[in-house]
Amino acid sequence: MSKINTDDLITGILETVTTIALVGASNKPARPSYQVMEFLQKQGFKVIPINPGQAGGEILGETVYASLEDAPGPYDMVDIFRASEAAGDVTREAIRLSDDKGISVVWMQIDVVNDKAKIEAEEAGLVVVQNRCPKKEIERLGL
Repeated sequence: MSKINTDDLITGILETVTTIALVGASNKPARPSYQVMEFLQKQGFKVIPINPGQAGGEILGETVYASLEDAPGPYDMVDIFRASEAAGDVTREAIRLSDDKGISVVWMQIDVVNDKAKIEAEEAGLVVVQNRCPKKEIERLGL
């Protein structure tokens, strides 16, 4: 992600994305992934929770799916709440499913950085944001 146009890039993403698959979603209100999902829903985004341990359940009124592959498309963005190492596998799954599901953006949350996965995704034509939170960016940019 170019430092020069970071705000423009993020604004463009957040103004065009409509549906987000949130990997690492939690049903615990104290968890950041729950809080971000709730915030994004209030902003008008459809958020699909992904968590294999809670698949078939519900978080904030949405059915939880075990994987990106299981989640019904289309969705534009994959928001990753997982460790940096695990973000690689999630990103590769997003690349593999991008045409079928309509994925154009991989977003890695604060403290989630995987440069190898970022390069792979960008080479596959996806836009990648690392080490940022869409909730905080929406608030910071006044979107």
